[in-house]
Amino acid sequence: MITRFEELDWQETPIGELTLRRRTQPAVGQEIYEVKLGDEYLMSSLFTVAEEELSNLGLAAASGDDLSVLVGGLGLGYTAVAALRDARVTSLTVVDRLGAVIGWHRRKLLPVSAELVDDPRMTLVEDDFFALVRAAPADGHRGYSAILLDVDHSPRHQLDPTHADLYTAAGLRALDRRLAARGVFALWSDDPPDDEFMVEMHAVFDDAVAHVVDFANAVTGGTSSNTVYVARSRGAGESTADRRPGSTS
Repeated sequence: MITRFEELDWQETPIGELTLRRRTQPAVGQEIYEVKLGDEYLMSSLFTVAEEELSNLGLAAASGDDLSVLVGGLGLGYTAVAALRDARVTSLTVVDRLGAVIGWHRRKLLPVSAELVDDPRMTLVEDDFFALVRAAPADGHRGYSAILLDVDHSPRHQLDPTHADLYTAAGLRALDRRLAARGVFALWSDDPPDDEFMVEMHAVFDDAVAHVVDFANAVTGGTSSNTVYVARSRGAGESTADRRPGSTS
């Protein structure tokens, strides 16, 4: 069978050549959208279960009916759309370093683009998520009910080596400053659960769990897995250094 490719966009970016393409593959029975960075595949609309579960699992751990959510990494938009489908979400800010990716959605090139950009609760921001969370929050910052992150392949395999510090206890504490009391941090990973990273998570957050998300792989005919880490902020004014191992919130 013939696979047909259509290049929808190509741009040079600070981290390499970025390509958006659409292909029809009769064997799969659907139109597939793919993103490549250089020769590396970043994402495909064929596999969106774990991206959606990043929102579903993260927001399931959040409490309240007025949720303010920050998403790091726009990509094909499935994490953001899943968040908007939660009626408790009253504001959603999506930060992506690549203006090209934001442009794809504003031009409504992708299957969920219209649902995203037409929702008044959603704001798209071109910025470096990692630099943003390293910086001290502005005075009066309320803190997000949840931060959902899907940029790197995993805590060990980053798209940019400057991201590595976020996956340490110090980096996670900086991110925690952006969360409201008892706010939730959730992270997508392409790798199996990482015990060493869980040590870093437990040093900063409460209730840290690594969820294995299985999904059908139409290419291999089998099952593939991703990981979604979910944890909760310990709350304003509570120093992680003051907590004894084994103490509970």
